[in-house]
Parts: sequence; C-alpha cells; structure tokens
Amino acid sequence: MARSVQHVVHQVTERIAERSAPTRTAYLQRIRAAAAEGPARTELPCSNLAHGFAACSGPDRLAVRGATKPGVAIVSAYNDMLSAHQPFAEFPAWIKDAVREAGGVAQFAGGVPAMCDGITQGRTGMELSLFSRDVIAMATGVALSHEMFDGALLLGVCDKIVPGLLIGALSFGHLPTLLVPAGPMPSGLPNSEKSRVRQLFAEGKATREDLLEAESASYHSPGTCTFYGTANSNQLVVEVMGLHLPGASFVPPGTPLRKALTEEAARRVVTLDTPIGEVVDERAIVNGVVALLATGGSTNHTLHLPAVAAAAGIELTWDDFSELSAVVPSLAKVYPNGSADINHFAAAGGVQTLVGELLDAGLLHADVNTVAGPGLDRYRQQPFLEDGELVWRDGPRKSLDPDVLRGVDDPFAPDGGLRVLEGNLGRSVIKVSAVRAEHRTVTAPARVFDDQHEFTAAFRAGELDHDVVVVIRNQGPQANGMPELHGLTPALGVLMDRGHQVALVTDGRMSGASGKIPAAIQLTPEASAGGPLARVRDGDVIRLDADRGTLELLVPDDELAEREPAPGADRAPFGTGRELFSAFRQAVGRADRGASVFTQLQPQRSDVPA
Repeated sequence: MARSVQHVVHQVTERIAERSAPTRTAYLQRIRAAAAEGPARTELPCSNLAHGFAACSGPDRLAVRGATKPGVAIVSAYNDMLSAHQPFAEFPAWIKDAVREAGGVAQFAGGVPAMCDGITQGRTGMELSLFSRDVIAMATGVALSHEMFDGALLLGVCDKIVPGLLIGALSFGHLPTLLVPAGPMPSGLPNSEKSRVRQLFAEGKATREDLLEAESASYHSPGTCTFYGTANSNQLVVEVMGLHLPGASFVPPGTPLRKALTEEAARRVVTLDTPIGEVVDERAIVNGVVALLATGGSTNHTLHLPAVAAAAGIELTWDDFSELSAVVPSLAKVYPNGSADINHFAAAGGVQTLVGELLDAGLLHADVNTVAGPGLDRYRQQPFLEDGELVWRDGPRKSLDPDVLRGVDDPFAPDGGLRVLEGNLGRSVIKVSAVRAEHRTVTAPARVFDDQHEFTAAFRAGELDHDVVVVIRNQGPQANGMPELHGLTPALGVLMDRGHQVALVTDGRMSGASGKIPAAIQLTPEASAGGPLARVRDGDVIRLDADRGTLELLVPDDELAEREPAPGADRAPFGTGRELFSAFRQAVGRADRGASVFTQLQPQRSDVPA
C-alpha cells in the first residue's frame, strides 16, 4: 500500500501534475517514441558509423562497430581552474574501465563549460553566469546528438552546471542517465571567521592581504567549496531526486570511496533501464523542492528547478515553493544559515538522516523511480568500503549533531524559510532562514542604484549610515543576465550591525550564500522590461514584510503611474564576452519562469502576465 504523504505536499504535487498534464503527456510520448526506436547507431549509414568508432581501439572498436554492447556517453564539466571540477580529470579513465567490465563501451562524448561565480563575483564576467546554464544545456545536447549512446553519465557539481546538464539530458529523456559528483574539499577556515574578515575589509579595517589570507584558507584545495551555496544545494537536491547513487554527494575527492562510487555509477548506467525522463517526474521535482527547503538551500534554485522541470514538461511555480515552505520544517544549520559547513552536515548524518526524517513525516514521495531502483527508501543508506568492496548500510536514524541537523519533531524552525513577496513592485523571493526575526520587517526610505559599484561608492562615502532599503535595479535577465550581487553582503551587514534597519530590493540575484540581510531578490517584472522598479526614486518609502509576504512601495498608484521610468540597462555591452550573449538577453524569459532562453519548453499560464 502506498505510504501516506502529508496533505499539502500531496495537494501541491497534484496541482503541478494537473496544470502540467498537456506538456508532460507530450514530453512522455516523445521520449517513449525515441526509446522504442532503439539505439540509433544500428541504423546509421556505414560512413556515419565509421566516424563514430574511428578513435576507438581493441575490443571497444569491435563492440561499437558491431553495435553489440551498450554505448555510454560521458559528458563532463571538467576544468582544472575550478576546485570542484578539477577532480573530474581522472574520472573518464575509471568510467571507461568500469563500463567495459560491465559489458559496455564508454566514450567521452563532450565537454561543457563551467564558470566559477566565486571568481566572477562583482565583475562583468558574472553577466554571463546565468546564461551559461543554457549554454551548458545546449552543449550537452550537442554531445548526445550523435545518436551513438544507450545511456549517459553527467559529470558536474557547481551553480549553473548541474541544472544545465540536467536540462540538456532531459532533451534526450529516453536515455538512462546518472549524475556523477566529485565531492567537497576538506573543511578550512570557519565560514563565520571568513565573513568577519570580509566585513572588516568593507569597513577599511582589514587589508587586502588580510582578506586574501582568509579567503585562501577557506577555499584551499580540490573539491567543492564547503559552504551550503548553490553547488552543495545542487548535490543534495539531485540526490533526493534520485539522480545520484545513494550517499554519493558529499564523499571527498581523492579517496578510495569516491573512486568506488564513480566506478559503480559507470556499472549501473549499463544495466539501468529507467530513462531520466521517467525519473524526473512531478514527485521527484517536489522531493527536490522539499529537500531544498528543509536545508535552507540556495535561492538560485527558484530559477533552476522551474527550468529543469520545464525541460521535462512540468510547470513548477514560485507559489509551489512558497506553499511547500510553509509546511516543510527547517532541519539543517549549515553556513550561511549556521556556522557548520557541508562536511559537518555529512558527519551529522547528512542526506541519509535527512531523507529518513522527511520520509517518515510524509514530506517526501517514497514511490518514485531512482537510478538506484524503485523507491526513495534506498536513500536512507550510505556507502562504505568493506574489504575493498562497495557496500551500503543504513545511515543514522537520528542526527549525530543536533546543532547541525535535527529531526522533524525538533526543527530549527517550523517552516523552510523561503517565501514569495508580492505587492505593487511585483513578485520576488526572499530567504529568511539566516535572517533574525527582528530583521524580517523593514520600513525605510529607498536609495536607488543602477549598478552595484555605485552602491559600494556610496557606502564608502558614508552616505548610507541610516535606515535604508537599498534598491539595485537593471540587474534582471533581460538587462544584463542577472548577475549575483553577493558582494553587497559585507557592506549591508556592516550597516545592520550599526543598528540600522536595512534591506535589499533587486531584480538581480544574490547567491547560494545569501545571508543575514533581508533581500527581496529576482523581482519580476524587472526594471528593464518596464517593471515598477524603474519608477522608484531616492527617498520613496518601501516596506518589506517577510512575515506577511509583502513588498510595497508607499507611493500612491496615480503618482507612480505618472513618473517616467528610469533608463534601462545597455542591451549591447561589450567586453568579457558579453557581446556574444545579446541574443540571450533578447530571448530570455521571466525570473519566475526560470529565466530560461528555452521559452518553447516553458508552459504558459493564462494567469501570469506576459
């Protein structure tokens, strides 16, 4: 008998399925028809097929030539500049050997770009960041377009990379597919100390050398950054969606267990018969949202999960996030929501304990397809090496450190801390899991900027030492690609620590490291698209109330309507490759629909303004 699911989780899932029925049905028909045709390489003309195995040798060459063994595509985001992706250098050789042992042939089908938001923070290169997700999706499509494969392994970790790989793979939804992570770096300088030095630097009380020393002690080796930003949110979310092997997310690189899990993923894809388009269904999407909310994960997923869902013919909305957030308790305290890092979370029980708690409370769908087989209960288990063999055992039923991870009966907060704000400025999202209760309502005069560097200059000049709602506009996807504005956090934190009421309102993004400042982000419609934010002026009073879910400009409607909107952003900027993305800025959709250029994949709702 099916396990009981909490009634709001059930209702939201049913509503998603109902609104998505036409597009999801069409998607499933499409991928099932593709699966029924079988491996396309068996029908390739001789010249085409010869190109497909020309670089192979030995038994692999004979197997591809004769189309007698399953073909596995490796699509990787490897580069050795990003610490999280550097470990992938060794993975293809391991995968090829393991696939061969399992009776298949693996080929490196393609690489996809992987940029680091940590490097581009506050720089013009960040204006390419969100668009890189859709470039990665297209590059994944190119890699799989040769029709040589029966399955795929996707190697990626960070920010836009995992969502991009998923969107691309879902276009080939008939293929069994696993995501393969690389794991986090060891814990370094505590995140709270890093944040302290950043604020001191913002105030001019620490030198650049002090700051660089702190940053390099925090980000110090191969592996994923250890704070709970978008990269680690990616890993947790896709594991709970059933797209990783159980327990694979947070095993460190350079360890025997990491190698064993990579080899097992390679063997598994050879025998897996459930395609990724059947794994990523409405229940899996809701499971991903619930896991994100329960752990205070990255706000970037309010963009990425709707875009991933749309690629599978599913319409996920911000209202779904908000409604689920109201019933999903906060079970984790990982920086920026606490002082612990992702390694501490894993040591406390990690994904396995979290999944067990959420399953037992009926907050996750248990009856889902996963790459490990039917049912999510398998994800209560964690991997170990036993006499050199990979085995799974039940994970801790209860948290081993209640300061980091708790159960549903004793949560850190009764809700998930992610909310939708609505009012006469439009719709935005806010993450309050790291915001103290006394800071969640702010009423103050606006100070308006069209550029984050203008804000920095005003802060350094002492112009913001008072209650203030900082407005930074023309930062949306159509304006300039919606860069992260995480670099604002130290200065805003200084103003808050001086006793002022402080909030941020922007049509841009913050980041997976969104912290203690109440920030209404991803405001839509954006200023450059004619949104009301373009009519806000210095001194206008704004009220942000995260508890009531409202964002209001306290200016009469008729007065606001008569104002001339401020100029939009330059739609044709040059430098740092931005000129290459002008077509993206013209084609990109709204933030609440995933800010994707693949508008044809996004179901349209009659109740959402165009």
